[in-house]
Amino acid sequence: MRSLLKLSFIFCIVLFSAQNKEFTYEYQFISDSSDPKNVNSEIMILNVGKEKSYYYSLDKYASDSTMNQEMKKGLFAMPRPFNINEIVFKDLKNKTISFETKVGDSRYHIEQNIDLKWNLLNEFDEILNYKVQKATTEFGGRTWNAWFAKDISIQDGPYKFSGLPGLILKIEDKTLSHKFVLKGIKNNQSPFEYPYRKDEARETKLSHEAYIKTYLQNRTDPTAHLVGKIPDQTDSAGNFQTGEQIIREIRQKLLEKISKDNNIIEIDILKNAAKQKKK
Repeated sequence: MRSLLKLSFIFCIVLFSAQNKEFTYEYQFISDSSDPKNVNSEIMILNVGKEKSYYYSLDKYASDSTMNQEMKKGLFAMPRPFNINEIVFKDLKNKTISFETKVGDSRYHIEQNIDLKWNLLNEFDEILNYKVQKATTEFGGRTWNAWFAKDISIQDGPYKFSGLPGLILKIEDKTLSHKFVLKGIKNNQSPFEYPYRKDEARETKLSHEAYIKTYLQNRTDPTAHLVGKIPDQTDSAGNFQTGEQIIREIRQKLLEKISKDNNIIEIDILKNAAKQKKK
């Protein structure tokens, strides 16, 4: 029995001393707080290397990879639809976090100062046959409950969460609006690099404060970047529309969509904006 435990311990050390790991999470989230029964689900990937990690949507990765392959053949492919545009980067050596996202038609790279204060609790459970311990923290205007595995000696986790003495296998906010659960683990043979689309412009660096301002402006007027870019046109039925009319229709549809995206993960962004409007 003792020999078996030793072998199991050695196996864990070998498995998680590998420099390149890929963790698959299921992310469940409620976008519209007025419709809590409508739960969205997305498969997310956390690629962890020796000095950095990437966190991104599997659908976005597939779309960007397909676009690149088609362009190599001289073909143009429409991007596959995906819900989550953000890519999170963690510098594991310097313990910094940044993310890349798209607002309107622009791509931005933002560094974010995150200092999570974890409270470790004397509560234990099991996830995917790993013993996990509970910890809590505050982030983005929410209280979070996390379960981490000391046997996986990687101080990382999904989204912007990290800093526990083991990988975060599960984390959810107190309202159960956002939940991440580990579904699978595999080794990568070589360091991971995200397949950025060749047709996209390089990202612009923004401070986190400037990004929030840009993000909120886009929620107020999501078609500002289209002004002057859509010409007057006549459709196949002979109906004439000015560019301004077309933009107004697009704006209305986008504003309806944004109104139902009122329960974002970092909810303090919207709460703080609402407080500012009241002043």
